[in-house]
Amino acid sequence: MATPTGAPAQERPAGNPWLVLTTLCLGFFMILLDTTIVNIAIPDMSTSLDASLDQILWIINAYVLVYAVLLITAGRLGDLFGPKRLFVIGLVVFTVASAACGLASTPGQLIVFRVVQGIGGALLTPQTLATITVIFPPDKRGVAFGVWGSVAGLATVAGPTLGGYLVTDFGWEWIFFVNVPVGVLTVILALVAMPDLRLNRRHRLDWAGTALATVGLFLLVYGLIEGESHDWGAVWGPITIVEVIGAGVLVLTVFLVHQYVTRGGEPLVPFTIFKDRNFAVMSWVSAAITFGMLGLFLPLIIYLQSVLGLSALQAGFAVAPLSLVSMVIAPFAGRAADRAAGKWVLTFGLALWCAGMATVVGLAEVGTGQWGLLPGLLIAGAGLGCVFAPLQTIAMRGVPPRQAGAASGLINTTRQLGGVVGSAAVGALLQAQLTAKLTAAARSNAADLPPEVRQPFVDAVAGATGGSLHVGSGQSGAALPAGVPEQYRQALTDIATRTFHEGFTNAMKATLLLPLIVLAVAAVSCLFVRSRPAGPTPPADQRLAEAPAEV
Repeated sequence: MATPTGAPAQERPAGNPWLVLTTLCLGFFMILLDTTIVNIAIPDMSTSLDASLDQILWIINAYVLVYAVLLITAGRLGDLFGPKRLFVIGLVVFTVASAACGLASTPGQLIVFRVVQGIGGALLTPQTLATITVIFPPDKRGVAFGVWGSVAGLATVAGPTLGGYLVTDFGWEWIFFVNVPVGVLTVILALVAMPDLRLNRRHRLDWAGTALATVGLFLLVYGLIEGESHDWGAVWGPITIVEVIGAGVLVLTVFLVHQYVTRGGEPLVPFTIFKDRNFAVMSWVSAAITFGMLGLFLPLIIYLQSVLGLSALQAGFAVAPLSLVSMVIAPFAGRAADRAAGKWVLTFGLALWCAGMATVVGLAEVGTGQWGLLPGLLIAGAGLGCVFAPLQTIAMRGVPPRQAGAASGLINTTRQLGGVVGSAAVGALLQAQLTAKLTAAARSNAADLPPEVRQPFVDAVAGATGGSLHVGSGQSGAALPAGVPEQYRQALTDIATRTFHEGFTNAMKATLLLPLIVLAVAAVSCLFVRSRPAGPTPPADQRLAEAPAEV
């Protein structure tokens, strides 16, 4: 059978596409869960493994770093060798690495196994969007992407809540062991249910482009992750963080030039993808959404535990309404995006999300109760539920199936990099705001102290903001000054706690303006999206037709 253009076609994939979607979502759920669940276990891992703060940071970041830098390459490999094969390989690697993480006995071992987890996750993730794009016709993709988006919401809420339960009742190892049965089940389903798609028969990889992209992204992401811990100064001998980031940008520039020069062959990034205005705009919006999401939640989770005094599990339940509402609304938003102009659903969702989080910022005070932020979180959740499905539908609508893996890898990479930049930028801004707000709060509250301890107290708080600030639950933000008379110690402790709560709350409210601005710009950017052109839906065999790659 041939398409009207004469290109050879393959039969529409046999089997139930919804079973395939379930399989893809199970794997995707594990990957997303592992980006949030580890944070809850930090105190237990630190004690059990005798891990330093630097080692704990790498236990968290090693996974994200490797995951981000390999997504583009993994997407292209899926184009060349088939998404099913890469999906299964990624699942196996991730599942085995998860078991090894749970068995790790030293911080170094855990860091290495987290790297391997990142490799498995990167191999798996691009294949989900690529397969959905092929097995569902355009008029059904919105619902499918809505389900996919609801899984993202479920993973967001399950990370803190499931992690808190597992750590409390079983130990930190079980945040990794829980992946094993889910991984085994998903591998079996993938082998049985997933069609063996072949999106591009020319099995040739751009090795030079792969090396340049991997090195460039590694340097950029490494610099952003490590910037704060090295005070944006020296990191490797005389080499500074700024120079590492600059080198990453330079290598990525060389990568883009190389891709353009080799556009007549099979570059890692087919430039024709960016001729589609919708894909280009959605790549930026995807990065902005993750920037906003991680940027908003980083200070918020600290606020819930360190200012409001909630446990990790209670904090997880406190933000759960946002994700639960998002998960419920996402499929309906996907269906609405199929029937109407998706860009209006997406624009409305982003605007509603901004309004909800702005409400959260307004409600956040030192004395706010556990459920005091609920109105804003419900509004934000409704907006977030309207975002994921239209975004993916708009982004992937005009992408040829043979380039679906590359496109999926690109949009997932921009999303991850948006999160890395968001965390780094918001973290740096929060630190700057803490320096100003905590010092101001200390001077104000020092008036309640005896004259002889006022200045030492202010100096202690100011010194803590320079690098020794503690933001864990139950902390006051700074150690008491040395030599304080016993009769003043309780008063100092109470005032130090009040100072930290006031200063952090004020600093958080100022800091969260940055991600809100980024999200607002993303909402406006959606107005540049082209609405779906009129005309009949292409038949399945035309969607699946194999033709020479466009570059």
